[in-house]
Amino acid sequence: MSTTETASYYNNLEHMSVHELLTNINEQDKTVPLAVEKAIPQLEKLVEATVAKMKEGGRLFYIGAGTSGRLGVVDASECPPTYGVPFDMVIGIMAGGDSAIRKAVEFAEDDDQQAIKDLEAYNVNEKDVVVGIAASGRTPYVIGGLQACNERGITTGCIVCNADSKVAAVAQFPVEVVTGPEFVTGSTRMKAGTGQKLALNMLTTSTMIQLGRVKGNKMVDMQLTNHKLVDRGVRMIMEEIGVSEDKAKELLDLHGSVRAAITSYNQH
Repeated sequence: MSTTETASYYNNLEHMSVHELLTNINEQDKTVPLAVEKAIPQLEKLVEATVAKMKEGGRLFYIGAGTSGRLGVVDASECPPTYGVPFDMVIGIMAGGDSAIRKAVEFAEDDDQQAIKDLEAYNVNEKDVVVGIAASGRTPYVIGGLQACNERGITTGCIVCNADSKVAAVAQFPVEVVTGPEFVTGSTRMKAGTGQKLALNMLTTSTMIQLGRVKGNKMVDMQLTNHKLVDRGVRMIMEEIGVSEDKAKELLDLHGSVRAAITSYNQH
């Protein structure tokens, strides 16, 4: 049996007080970053492969089901506003389609032929990287998708939460974040989901920095989609080139992005 499915270290959960429940869940959550740390050498290889492909104009795809699929969709959807990349540069695909983001689609993850069909809708090709996300490491939707990509010469990776899984065996760049038994037995939206989220954060953040989408430590290409982000952009310009708030606002209004404002000012 996979470790994500083995019995919780705790029993009689219904007899615990709220404080005991929260404390014990937190105790388990503390172990997750350590599991991610052990996977850094694997993550490093996946990031390097992804950066190389994206520098050639390739895209990053995630395929997954359930919580794993949703996490991929979240990570992909946050790249354009954070780093100013095109919306179709990082793409999250979920078993059962977009409606499955909100409501589970029965047996969608059991179809091992559907993922490649979903990917074909985006004209997936050998320039791209396809990363399967599966806590169990045995989701047919993900296994079938990665196998089909391998056959087409497409770079494949995965993020799984069990050792020696079928998904990891198929992926060229497997990342195994072994998070162990869940507080509620088998509830992989908890520790496994947290581990996957951390790994996805590391994958896209490192990739975007390598692609030149960060200057110093700032999101200079972020989309200015609300007042909070506009204010953050103004502060970035003030700090970077030492101008007043009014001047920074003027530059941001004129150029439409933090990077363009800073670049233009420095050229004069």
